[in-house]
Amino acid sequence: MLLDEIDKVGTDFRGDPASALLEALDPEQNQSFLDHYFDVPFDLSKVFFITTANSLDTIPPALRDRLEVIEMTSYSREEKLHIARNHLLPKTLSDHGIKPEQLQLSDETLGILIDRYTREAGVRNLQRELAQFCRYAAEKLASLNPPLFVNVSPGDLDSILGPQKFFNELAEDKGRPGVVTGLAWTAVGGEILKIEVTKMDGKGKLTLTGQLGNVMKESAQIALSRVRADWAGSDFPFDKMDFHIHVPSGAIPKDGPSAGVALYIALTSLVAGAEVNPLIAMTGEITLRGAILPVGGIKEKVLAAHRAGIRTLILPEQNRGALSELAEGVKEEMKFHWVRDSEEVLTLTGLTKDKAPPPNLVPRLQDDMSYQKYPA
Repeated sequence: MLLDEIDKVGTDFRGDPASALLEALDPEQNQSFLDHYFDVPFDLSKVFFITTANSLDTIPPALRDRLEVIEMTSYSREEKLHIARNHLLPKTLSDHGIKPEQLQLSDETLGILIDRYTREAGVRNLQRELAQFCRYAAEKLASLNPPLFVNVSPGDLDSILGPQKFFNELAEDKGRPGVVTGLAWTAVGGEILKIEVTKMDGKGKLTLTGQLGNVMKESAQIALSRVRADWAGSDFPFDKMDFHIHVPSGAIPKDGPSAGVALYIALTSLVAGAEVNPLIAMTGEITLRGAILPVGGIKEKVLAAHRAGIRTLILPEQNRGALSELAEGVKEEMKFHWVRDSEEVLTLTGLTKDKAPPPNLVPRLQDDMSYQKYPA
């Protein structure tokens, strides 16, 4: 029995469905489940229940405790490309009465469609956009005599689907003190984050902008405390400086502890007055003692970095096993550095005060030839 969208269950004056589900989903209690509408007992002990949800946060804790949670990650770009080519496109063509040979779509066109016109975990919007291709092809075929075929090239997307809807963040080609490339997980996949920090005369105040959640605000406080501890005894006037941390795309809510490492490095970069290679992306939670803790969404974050042209990543040591979910082709193109504490991150980014960074450990910007931007 499938219970769809269980996270949407609401509670009001008419009752609490979640309370009834507590007994129905518990194999120790549902042998004689009493339905109060029919007033008849049911034996549910042999029923296999499957529930779906978009978010675990809104499921009552007591109900979630009775469920075995299986997390399904979002589709990667390559997976969407194969699904569109092998499943969605044939079905959409059949629905519109078009033969497969009458509409020609290259993988390049499908890839641009996925990147610039859809942003989702699944493929529902992708199917809608493919239906627009089919309607466009049907109109063209009706005007051809005899009807041969229609070829949709990347240059036709604007006229068929309108202006580009989504813009993928790309790695910058120049570093500057206080700016670091972080990685984030969202419901529709991974994204890269440009974390910006600046300082000004003040009294040690920390300002945070970019619609950050409480956990991310706490990560920023921890990062600043860690930096102050690192630079204790130096001449830097922390008590006479205000810091402002901003994460662009201010209309999009952001939360979670995984930006802790990037926040820490951005603050250190500003204090040290040294730039960090923008082709190095990082993620991980940081503690007050400088330990780097594991975070979620590694697969999506690595794919986001790969899509943005980044090939060097700094990740928590305890997340090493998450790479098993990645395609071999992506892993071969990426260079991973696994860290356990803040000192290792400082060494990799070249921000250590007492020793120079190891030679050739992380390629400098001018020597890194792997960075490729998307065509305009």
